[in-house]
Amino acid sequence: MEDEFDLPVEYKGKNHIFKASLIVKGFTHRFQIEINGQTILFEPDEERNYRAMLEYGDEESRKNIDIELLKQIVTVIEEIVK
Repeated sequence: MEDEFDLPVEYKGKNHIFKASLIVKGFTHRFQIEINGQTILFEPDEERNYRAMLEYGDEESRKNIDIELLKQIVTVIEEIVK
């Protein structure tokens, strides 16, 4: 099952809207979010904290990722799932 939606995130004083999908498989789920043309997956770990994941072999794109933006997106996701 996959549900698409817009994810509003305020970051560095600006409002951003990211295209997102909720993907549910079995007993788990993940969020697929497009950030600056790159798809990043956010999924809960064993302690129910969300982590960002890139596709394997995408090392070049990692250099352009704003870690603080990813942290803010995790904060918004955690607010949604509460």
